Amino acid sequence: MRVLFVYPKFPDTFWSFKHALRFINKRAAYPPLGILTVAAMLPGDWEKRLIDLNVAVLGDKDLEWADCVFIGAMAVQRSSVNQIISRCKEAGVKIVAGGPLFTSEHEEFGDVDHLVLNEAEVTLPLFLADLEKGRPKRLYTASDFADITQTPVPAWDLLDMKHYASMSIQFSRGCPFNCEFCNVTTLFGHRPRLKTAEQIIAELDVIYGLGWRGRIFFVDDNFIGNKRYLKTQLLPALIQWRKRKKGAPFNTEASINLADDPELMEMMVEAGFDTVFIGIETPDEESLAECNKKQNKNRDLALSVRLIQRAGLEVQGGFIVGFDNDTPTIFRRQAEFIQQNGIVTAMVGLLQAPTGTPLYERLKREGRLLGKMSGNNDGSTNIIPRMDPGVLREGYKALLEAIYSPKNYYKRVRIFLREYKKPKFDIPLDMHRLLALFRANIKLGIIGKERWQYWKIIFWALLRRPRVLPEAITFAIYGYHFRKVAGI
Repeated sequence: MRVLFVYPKFPDTFWSFKHALRFINKRAAYPPLGILTVAAMLPGDWEKRLIDLNVAVLGDKDLEWADCVFIGAMAVQRSSVNQIISRCKEAGVKIVAGGPLFTSEHEEFGDVDHLVLNEAEVTLPLFLADLEKGRPKRLYTASDFADITQTPVPAWDLLDMKHYASMSIQFSRGCPFNCEFCNVTTLFGHRPRLKTAEQIIAELDVIYGLGWRGRIFFVDDNFIGNKRYLKTQLLPALIQWRKRKKGAPFNTEASINLADDPELMEMMVEAGFDTVFIGIETPDEESLAECNKKQNKNRDLALSVRLIQRAGLEVQGGFIVGFDNDTPTIFRRQAEFIQQNGIVTAMVGLLQAPTGTPLYERLKREGRLLGKMSGNNDGSTNIIPRMDPGVLREGYKALLEAIYSPKNYYKRVRIFLREYKKPKFDIPLDMHRLLALFRANIKLGIIGKERWQYWKIIFWALLRRPRVLPEAITFAIYGYHFRKVAGI
């Protein structure tokens, strides 16, 4: 059997870092970890190839070679998915599809031959058994969650690592919280399921053995879902691994209650983590209550952010406007919170309702849905808001301009760098970082409209905090990308 894995293209989004990647000659931010994991589950004697449309082109000869095409995707990749399906149908190639998009919206994809939904560890063996018998069904679903201690090391040999800015690894699935707008628990449940520390070290050794020394993203939706296991098993193992390895800084996603545990933060930094994405959502208590964001309520969110930053972890923040309780003052309040707390990487989106979430079901009952969500923070929404739609759109636009205009953005970078306690480990200087510096000096420091702010932050870092100069340059490049995406 000859299997062609095709990973759909991402649109130009906040997290694509498309405009920043050009500074370091990379084509994509992250590899298709899900597809690589599925590839490792297929029979060893099958021929396998990967086409990631974010770094390569799908040619007619690729489809001619394949007996079937496997597609995995998220909602934001929907447009590319439809194009791939059309190409496969024209070529007469069978399609096997899975992942969050198809699990949530499988009824929308009538041209897919086989839908292997939910977690592949559970449903893929059923499909393979039926395929061997010559009687594969069209739809495979499961209500059980996978035992991910049995998940194999992803098939990294299919990937050309040089095209990516970061590698990815997964430690856990599931989240103990139940935010109304989030589909993580719908897909993966409330009880965090964990890989063993031995599994994670084995996966890291494979990535490192292939020559990777750059950033590694732990893709868990909530890395700290099981703090006890982290403190007693995984983090001690990572700390020991870190003593033998250079480079490879880690980043991940976590809930705001990370700030309540100084020991955990200290261990994460010692293990090599320097960045966490946190869903802060909103400074408005009523809106937090509305969306059941219990872990963010009744706390000083600003202090929590500062505690995490002071521990040596950059806080990247997720924010939402358009809750039912939001008033037109929310745009100013969001901008002030982001600015005053030095949250450089602030992803702000309009509230959307993913299929199957409590929010989706509530709005469906209220007759307030407008089709499927885009999955992109592009100013679109699939709900009818309580706020006047025109006020919401204009307020959202003004909010993006407020936080990503060069003057405010570079000021926020300085606020963060003053607060940030940089970890002791450093990323080795390589050609990519030198290239980024050279291109930033030209693109931002000479050509860019932000050249005054750019040189101001560079000289400030050189004179006041030279150890954070790499971060200052990186944030300058990120800002360029964010303004491009926001249309500023």
